[in-house]
Amino acid sequence: MVQRVTVPGLFAPPRYAHASVVEAGTKLAFLAGSVPLDADGKLVGAGDPVRQTEQVLANLDEQLLAAGSDMAHVVSTDVYVVSGEPAVLSAVWDVVEASGLSIGPHSSTLLGVACLGYTGQLVEITATAVVPEVEPAAEIEPDCA
Repeated sequence: MVQRVTVPGLFAPPRYAHASVVEAGTKLAFLAGSVPLDADGKLVGAGDPVRQTEQVLANLDEQLLAAGSDMAHVVSTDVYVVSGEPAVLSAVWDVVEASGLSIGPHSSTLLGVACLGYTGQLVEITATAVVPEVEPAAEIEPDCA
């Protein structure tokens, strides 16, 4: 169970929550930073933070599926962008906001940074997600006619 909390006494956040509260006993996935590399390890979208964000989100989606979760169950992200320009940060955030992450809403921090781990990398997103319980398949009674 995830409860999204927006604090009435604070500035109303645009499409994200101030906090996400997860009930004890819930399985969580803590994902490594999703980066703008393709399956062959090649940088996607050199020099283009918007294209890199699209690739990062596609990779994040794959990470979530492999962990048994999805974008709708993300409770927290950190979005790192190599830029100090508000317009660039805003352009990246627009892509994040248009993604499946906006289903939440989730708690997020958007950061302008000096450098990321791969040469030419402009965007990285880390995430924490709830891994929903899978309902066991109902047993089918054989038809004994």
